[in-house]
Amino acid sequence: MEEKKKMIIYQLMPRWFTNCNEHCVAHGSIRQNGVGKMNDINEIVLRSIKSLGATHVWYTGMLEHATATRYTRQGIKPCNPHVVKGKAGSPYAIRDYYDVCPDLAVKVKDRMAEFESLIERTHQTGLKAIIDFVPNHVAREYESDVKPVGVRDLGEDDNPTMFFDPKNNFFYITGQEFAPQGVDLGHGDDAYREFPARATGNDCYTASPHRDDWFETVKLNYGIDPWNGSTHFDPVPSTWLKMLDILKFWTAKGVDGFRCDMAHMVPVAFWHWAIKQIKEINPSIIFIAEIYDVALYRSYIFDGGFDYLYDKVTLYDTLRGILCNGWSASELTRCWQTVEGIGGNMLNFLENHDEQRIASRQFLGDAFKALPALVVSATMSRGPFMLYAGQELGEPAADAEGYSGYDGRTTIFDYWSVPTLRRWHKGKLTPAERRLRGIYRQLLRLCNSEKALSCGQFFDLMYANQDKLNPSRQYAYLRHSNGEMVLIVVNFGNDAVDTSVLIPQHALDCAQMAYGTCHRINLMTHETAVITLENDTLVPIHIEPHNAIILALKPLIE
Repeated sequence: MEEKKKMIIYQLMPRWFTNCNEHCVAHGSIRQNGVGKMNDINEIVLRSIKSLGATHVWYTGMLEHATATRYTRQGIKPCNPHVVKGKAGSPYAIRDYYDVCPDLAVKVKDRMAEFESLIERTHQTGLKAIIDFVPNHVAREYESDVKPVGVRDLGEDDNPTMFFDPKNNFFYITGQEFAPQGVDLGHGDDAYREFPARATGNDCYTASPHRDDWFETVKLNYGIDPWNGSTHFDPVPSTWLKMLDILKFWTAKGVDGFRCDMAHMVPVAFWHWAIKQIKEINPSIIFIAEIYDVALYRSYIFDGGFDYLYDKVTLYDTLRGILCNGWSASELTRCWQTVEGIGGNMLNFLENHDEQRIASRQFLGDAFKALPALVVSATMSRGPFMLYAGQELGEPAADAEGYSGYDGRTTIFDYWSVPTLRRWHKGKLTPAERRLRGIYRQLLRLCNSEKALSCGQFFDLMYANQDKLNPSRQYAYLRHSNGEMVLIVVNFGNDAVDTSVLIPQHALDCAQMAYGTCHRINLMTHETAVITLENDTLVPIHIEPHNAIILALKPLIE
């Protein structure tokens, strides 16, 4: 039986991941700025990603979505650019659930074959592939031109005279034309017209969403009446059946998991019904929920059937508060207590496509100062850790790419390339970028080479070290498994720390550690010493500012 590993997910957007154009212009077209291709994610690239310690790759933005780029000659109906954000469009405004984004193909007519080859290459490299499933909303002009025979499009059989009908796929703002605020819908033959208007994807049940709403998307109807909250799940709603068919389609393509966008905006009853059926087809497939409501965590795991959930509102937000806003490091105790019992189901991260880059001026401005947060995020639990392409290089997101503007994020709306990744592809990383990538590689590999980190239990040491550490700036904990133990101490402060950390008898008993002499191995520097474990063990430590120490305590082998 294969040993269960801690998942290390490498998120990348093929649109810009392999695009090496050094002369991109703001609001540039695909001709001006170029675009990355699936075929460019070759065996060399995948092996390098795996060398970081990655076990999975999340290919973000694979499904065909609304875009201002035209592929009329290839038989794809063009989108109205007035309901597209940016030139490239949002990868979360799905145009066709059964197709691959044509931008990403070298030969557009062969785009599905190129996708299948990418999945095969990923597997041959020893990695697993995750793609997006976007269940809550679709592009305004959703229309599948490659759907399987017998499949009916979303909305194709709706009754648009009803605001809510359990048989409808959309919600209709009857008698009103779609008129978003602050959005130019065009004039004459090029104008975008929608009558009656349909509800917008971020639960905006009005004909006039704001430009800052998800105006380019339409909310899907899963059988809950928004006005009174009543549920209509029997008979099974049409939307449920259509979305299950889509999941089955991509499962048959060999993907290993789905990252489910805004999963908490879709009823947990649907997930319970759908995930169970997909896992009957492939028991090893995983479902990851993007979710921002802590009160729903346990329901979406135990009732919905999700394997993993984003832990943004506890661990990510807390780490950012410690790094940027002077929060006390002791708040980390509250984080693990909030998810106690489900910590192994939490997916942790410091960056993704929604969040600002660590090295951006809007976040921290220095990727190295985030090292203590990186260590906590990667080693606090058995749950997955995710990093975003370029994070391991300290990408600062210093460009104003177009629709996104200068916001500290790498754009998801524009055709662009990423400077640090360009240098990586060309073998021209700066010394600082190489050093940072080396730290990521060393740490992330530890997550699976040390059983205490990959599958061990967690023990908070702060209650025993209030007089030895500054709980505002330092945090200490153990991970332990089968008589082996890893001590982790992080320092968020500006000053070095020289002290001794107390490991109390209760912690040693919980870890089933044998008393007596043992190896003390610094897993990042490989320095080794011998210490004695006793009722209350003091472990001397030195930690540089904005850094961490990871010490393995292992029995001596006679």
